[in-house]
Amino acid sequence: MAQLHDLTALEQGAAVRAGEVSPVELTEHYLERVDRLDASVGAFITVTPEIARKQAADAESEATAARREGRALSPLHGVPVPVKDLNFVAGVRCTLGSATLTDHIPAVDDHVVTRLRAAGTILLGKTNTPEFGLPSHTENDIAPPARTPWDLTRSAGGSSGGAAAAVAAGLAPLAHASDGGGSIRIPASVCGLFGIKPSRGRVSSGPVLHDVTGLATSGPLARTVADAAALLDVLAGPEPGDPYGVPPLPAGETFADHARRAPRPLRVARLAGPPVPGVEVHPDCRAAADGAAALLRELGHEVEELDLPADPALAESFMRVWGVLAAVQPVPDARAHLLTPLTRHLRERGERVGGPELARALYALRQFTQLVADGLQTPGTGYDVILTPTLAQPPLPVGALRNDEDPEAEFASLVPFTPFTPLCNATGQPAVSVPLHWTAQGLPIGIQLAGRYGDEATLISLSAQLEAAKPWAGRRPSMW
Repeated sequence: MAQLHDLTALEQGAAVRAGEVSPVELTEHYLERVDRLDASVGAFITVTPEIARKQAADAESEATAARREGRALSPLHGVPVPVKDLNFVAGVRCTLGSATLTDHIPAVDDHVVTRLRAAGTILLGKTNTPEFGLPSHTENDIAPPARTPWDLTRSAGGSSGGAAAAVAAGLAPLAHASDGGGSIRIPASVCGLFGIKPSRGRVSSGPVLHDVTGLATSGPLARTVADAAALLDVLAGPEPGDPYGVPPLPAGETFADHARRAPRPLRVARLAGPPVPGVEVHPDCRAAADGAAALLRELGHEVEELDLPADPALAESFMRVWGVLAAVQPVPDARAHLLTPLTRHLRERGERVGGPELARALYALRQFTQLVADGLQTPGTGYDVILTPTLAQPPLPVGALRNDEDPEAEFASLVPFTPFTPLCNATGQPAVSVPLHWTAQGLPIGIQLAGRYGDEATLISLSAQLEAAKPWAGRRPSMW
């Protein structure tokens, strides 16, 4: 018999609006699953049952009134959506994954949280993240490691590993996440989910922790394309003070509309290899991209090989900027000794970067952005979409990436694991990870599709077409 967590998020929202399911019932169902299963997957740093129950009761009252008055509600009204613990919720502890901030309680909501409240979603809690979201795993000093539900000996990736573990294990129907170098797409790949990194400026990072480099953005993790598109509709939109902007959808359109709309025939460039020299792509990851290319051709799209020259300067510029971001994190001086070795290493690197050097690194990333934009936009010869594996390796064992004895080696090991995803953070273009492939051992392998700046709509339509051709949401881990 189907259970509540078998329903998609949009199905749950429709049932709430119709009065077939109560937000209170839905919330209690998920709180029970979190209480029973979270110790196995490490999805949450903080669970907020009191807030969830209060919001659920309010959502039920609002849904009852809306039915009586014939008013429309958000498609996700009454649906639980946890928030990554890098983002502020007023009155709720926000650790940023760090032992230095275990008693930090923000006084204000981030704009994404304000939008989630306005949509009537329910806060189950704050999901697990590594310290300040810096590495590609979710292993910190304040919570158990986040594990992929497909194999509990393996990492859920990072830095949105807790969000992905929650959705993949059925502890939440979908989740807020964020991505500064692949942190939505990496856990989407290793947890068998669909994730969207939106265009730079699509989702506001304010009002407190603006990312002035433009690398990071919030976005959705979900089991289906339609659910992710609906959550992007909630999160997206400009706010006063935003340093970046992106063209809005045409009036009256939503990203959810595009999940129901087939794309036109597209020109797809498949990258022949990683843009970082010396990186080997695992056969399973290469097979995932091969299968995706074949499926795209079957669906009527044109797929061509594209050789993007490997450039070590690109990775060096990205790492330089990453170190500066680590150095400016809000660490209380009296608790700095509690930082992980990787964070200390990155902060030391970042503090050595002078202003002109940072500017040169950012300029190098912008030059690469222009190169990619020109390749996508050139009339007659440009491409609509770029195809790569999401990762160069399958899901790794817990502890395989963290190296407290040699944090410099740990940071260097992140590049061979995820050489493809940081490109789109550097360029600001949108990208998705699509769960089209599983290994012979039953491990999920994602493929990445990157689009033109501001064109999430095409990626969503194309992903929905792939999902219809090769459905994945009914494939669930044994703990489901």
